Amino acid sequence: MKAFVKGDLDGFFALALDNLINLLLISSFCLGVLKFSAAVFYDHILPAAAVSLLVGNLFYARQARVLARREQRDDVCALPYGISLFTVLAYSLLVMLPAQQAALARGLAKPAADLEAWRAGIAACLASGVIELLGGLWVDKLRRHIPRAALLATPAMVGLLFISGDFFFKCIAYPDIGFVTLGLICAIYYGRMKLKGGVPASLLVIVLGTLIAWLWHRQGASEAPLVPVGRLAAEHVGFHFPVPVIGDLAASLRYIVPYLAVSLPMGLLGLVGSLQCLESAEAAGDRFAGRPALVMNGLGTLAAALCGSPYPTTLYYGHPGWKAIGARAGYSTLNAAFFTLVLLTGTFSYIAYAVPVEAGMAILVWIGATMFIQAFSSVSVKHYPAVAIGMLPPVAGFAALVTRHALAGAGVPFSSELLGRISETRNYALRGVFAGDAGYIFMSILWAGAVVEMTERRFTRAALWLVVAAIFSALGFMHATIITPFDVIGAVQPAWPWVAGYLAMAAVLAAMPLIARPTDGPML
Repeated sequence: MKAFVKGDLDGFFALALDNLINLLLISSFCLGVLKFSAAVFYDHILPAAAVSLLVGNLFYARQARVLARREQRDDVCALPYGISLFTVLAYSLLVMLPAQQAALARGLAKPAADLEAWRAGIAACLASGVIELLGGLWVDKLRRHIPRAALLATPAMVGLLFISGDFFFKCIAYPDIGFVTLGLICAIYYGRMKLKGGVPASLLVIVLGTLIAWLWHRQGASEAPLVPVGRLAAEHVGFHFPVPVIGDLAASLRYIVPYLAVSLPMGLLGLVGSLQCLESAEAAGDRFAGRPALVMNGLGTLAAALCGSPYPTTLYYGHPGWKAIGARAGYSTLNAAFFTLVLLTGTFSYIAYAVPVEAGMAILVWIGATMFIQAFSSVSVKHYPAVAIGMLPPVAGFAALVTRHALAGAGVPFSSELLGRISETRNYALRGVFAGDAGYIFMSILWAGAVVEMTERRFTRAALWLVVAAIFSALGFMHATIITPFDVIGAVQPAWPWVAGYLAMAAVLAAMPLIARPTDGPML
């Protein structure tokens, strides 16, 4: 397989855009919400992120080339890899912000409170990396025992809702950019077309979207103006060498236990999510060895913590989409080189200023839709019900996200009274939305796994899946929540009503052979 092919350029723009969105989010949290100093952000957090992106992307590019050489193929696509959106949100809002506010409440000055918040973040990142690293040692056994339908349901709905859905809303909000670029992407990829002159479709989309943004929106000609995310900040341009923060890391260890309620489930979710990414890649034709892939994922997160980043890295959902647009191993190498350059030189703010996220949103709509399609094309028809049921928990996650956006945008603090009033007046089961949101990746796998066994009429094994769900609920990995003024968040505490519900459901399934008999009618 060649080091670079034309499709790698398409894949690079899509992956770089995905990582860029997360980095813009990190910038808004660190500099806007937490108001960290520029020194912490540009001298520690961004260089550490560069290290984690460099080592991981180069490894996965090499892993793809090794697989291609071993199987004598030239169509192997490297696993997409980058900074985790979920942990950006969790570690910013559930670890660093509470740590900062607690320090200020104790009377510490703002710089001292910022130091505590940053150290709490790198402690959580360190714990997450250890969990991913240890979990990677048993990944192949997990892949053998979890049905494909159970592993593909979550990526499918995450792709459709959190990726395609979110950016499709943006396409509707900015139709002059969104409709033109989405139509172009669909015509080229679904119509199986190639641009003349070999121009990569994603490059044309980003250039076209950026031109419309600058010539139309930013000149005030549109009722929905786009504003630069960053600003031109020449004072930050210069080489920022990544340096291990051994002293701060040692001081951060005391924060591991207080924030284990966040880092433990986030580490486990990262592990399970990476497992799903491997299964998704295998369904697309690329079977990677699970242990080295997940161990490297954990090492990338540990490298981030060691150099001062509170944000773990992870394998990305969407491998089938990147493969479908022709990306191979080179796009991962390009991603490593690009972000190493812009994050170590401080030029990241220039890119944030020049290229709006909306310019490339059509690419992500297409990738998310491809993930959804794959869930059904890669499993047998009789397991379609398992995929469909497994897709429902991510719907709860998306509904919870929309609710959070609405309440936060309105400046309304969360409270049990408010949530109860919404549920009563709109007949909207908001309690179920947030309970389903808490640990929805685990819930998706366990429910889909149980339904697979039901379709095979193995009801005792289906009951065992639900017993595991009861155990996870008792341990606080699913359904348990606490309400704070800022959010409804998952809590590592027993969720007893759901434990009882799962056990009752398991008892019904175990008794199924006694109360019903098989039929020969069609399932669907």
